[in-house]
Amino acid sequence: MSRRFVRAACTLFLLGAALACSETSDPVAAPEADASAAPAVAVSMPVDAARILAAESSSTEWVTHGRTYSEQRFSQLDGIDESNVNELGVAWHADFPTNRGIETTPLMADGRLYVTASWGHVLAYDARTGDLAWHFDPKVPKDYGRHACCDVVNRGAALWGSNVYAASLDGRLRALDRETGEVVWEVDTRLNDVDSYTITGAPRVVNGKVIIGNGGAEMSVRGYVTAYDAETGEQVWRFFTVPGNPAEGFEDDTQKWIASTWTGEWWKNGKGGGTAWDSFAFDPDLNLLYIGVGNAASWNQKVRSPEGGDNLFVSSIVAVDADTGAYKWHYQTTPGDHWDYTATQHMILAEIPFDGKPRNVVMQAPKNGFFYVLDRETGELLAADKFMPVTWATHVDMATGRPVEAPGVRDTESDQLIVPGPSGSHNWHPMTYSPETGYVYIPAKVSSGIYNDDTVTLRRPTIWTTNYAVEKMIGLPDEMTTGERAEAGPAAASGILIAWDPAAQQEVWRAETGFYSGSGLLSTQGNLVFQGDLSGHFNAYAADTGKPIWSYPVQGGIMASPITYELDGEQYVAVASGWGGESSLPFGAISGPLNMVNISRLLVFKRGATGQLPVIETVEQVLPAHGLAAASTEDVAQGRMLYNTYCSVCHGGNAISGGIVPDVRYRLDEIDEAWQSIVFDGAFAARGMPAWKEFLSVEEVDQVKAYVAHEATLGHQRGERRLVKP
Repeated sequence: MSRRFVRAACTLFLLGAALACSETSDPVAAPEADASAAPAVAVSMPVDAARILAAESSSTEWVTHGRTYSEQRFSQLDGIDESNVNELGVAWHADFPTNRGIETTPLMADGRLYVTASWGHVLAYDARTGDLAWHFDPKVPKDYGRHACCDVVNRGAALWGSNVYAASLDGRLRALDRETGEVVWEVDTRLNDVDSYTITGAPRVVNGKVIIGNGGAEMSVRGYVTAYDAETGEQVWRFFTVPGNPAEGFEDDTQKWIASTWTGEWWKNGKGGGTAWDSFAFDPDLNLLYIGVGNAASWNQKVRSPEGGDNLFVSSIVAVDADTGAYKWHYQTTPGDHWDYTATQHMILAEIPFDGKPRNVVMQAPKNGFFYVLDRETGELLAADKFMPVTWATHVDMATGRPVEAPGVRDTESDQLIVPGPSGSHNWHPMTYSPETGYVYIPAKVSSGIYNDDTVTLRRPTIWTTNYAVEKMIGLPDEMTTGERAEAGPAAASGILIAWDPAAQQEVWRAETGFYSGSGLLSTQGNLVFQGDLSGHFNAYAADTGKPIWSYPVQGGIMASPITYELDGEQYVAVASGWGGESSLPFGAISGPLNMVNISRLLVFKRGATGQLPVIETVEQVLPAHGLAAASTEDVAQGRMLYNTYCSVCHGGNAISGGIVPDVRYRLDEIDEAWQSIVFDGAFAARGMPAWKEFLSVEEVDQVKAYVAHEATLGHQRGERRLVKP
């Protein structure tokens, strides 16, 4: 460890802007933080760099997002192993006060669990009993959800000193007192309050600085990463991941250099994108912070950078000095990205044998389907191999480090079916690395997408800047029967858990995990890999062979990542359930027929526990015939275009909801007379349904209704039905 670090240690997929990203019901009222009612839990030990570093060799806690700075998500605990994992039962559970997607990784320190929920809620529980210590509600206006790409999710918090650090969807970063949940400081991380900046990722704290990025590339924002002083909230440095308007001057020489890799007027046509909305890792010995950078805006390079270019730093891993934010090196996984192949996916630091000697590496399996191994000091490419089917490139040239693109793959004037699609071969769901087996475990998936140019797509805040035909990516043909739709759904995005040997550069084993993708992962010294799925099961596999060992029905889909910890000599496993995100919102045409129900809660398991989950009541509803008069073919066609541009990202392709937000087809007669007041004027804004009068005329709002009515008629003829919580 460097002396400098020792000193510091002491201190859907896709598309549309959304007709309504509303809760399916009003959120549960947030309980007031009441320290006097909290269980007696000691929260006095500060979290510092020494404590996080100690976890690399041994720890009973989980004090940072990936458990350690290296983000391996591997625990040395072995009280639960392949011989006794089938003894796991529910120790306790706690329902969350929100009803949207859950992607959080819990933290555990000093006997207390810290968890985030939708919108940026933060909750603290007694890790033994589940008693609620406090709950912080960021009070994000529900109609702010229209600014979010893929649901109003949050992936977790950070601990440092005596504070908890968490961000909310509306771009606010806060330090909360670990004992009480009271706000210590708050900053607005956004460049302005006009562009659609959001935060869904978990902060990290390194060298006493809170690191956070932003989302919003789909909504035309410029990407950056900011470091704030953990004690005061003062900004220490900011690193922009794409260049700004040259006429306004560049922030530094790095920005001037990367601007030379862009053409046209990118600062107008999407503002570049390149948001760092999820993954970070940190090497304390090198004092390097690794940033995963996302896709460009627009996705279609012909619009944003018409004469080509690599468009740095989109779809890249970038290493910067953790103290200053100064650029050190980068590796671009998809130069001139044309397909939404983000490199924000989970990065892992490890020492692995390579060419006969140990190498300190950073590893990533981004959306584009290749598994990368880089030297983490220099960024030298060591390996790049396909871990899933790929058609956009034949291979990566190891001499140049660049992908060799398939002929004609950028010729998207007509339909191009490309693998993977915008959903990727691996999305945000965290991987794990086991030093015991030497394998990286990837929550991968099969996906594809049809890319067809739409260069007239509106480029305004709150409107997706893909510049591709939306309905071709997320919809299904109207003439498909119910059976054909159900069959097409799981096949369109199927999850696969892969064990990958990064030294041998090959797959070792795989397991099918059902629709879309399994959850994030945890591996342990007990030769176990834990993963949830969207069918409502929490599963354990043998880490060396992939043999399924244990499965527990948890009633709802799981996307989030498990953790494990030990208290009083007993090992626990915790995971949050609650499905949503891109798999449920834009992909409603695919996921809707699966009839999944969201159950947002925290589940904690231990051996011998006999806790029971409450029975979840559901009601089956049949899509009724509606009484609206048939609209003209022209109005339905125009309504389809408007719906796909503004509404589909939340209400789903073909106007079919995935179940997280209301399926408007079922309520057409009920809200017929109120349609204009809801859609145009924003009568339901407090519930998450924004007003669209800035973007749509009264006539256009009626054309959207005509299209929804058209799809409702087809659905009724197919005999569609759904399960809902009463």
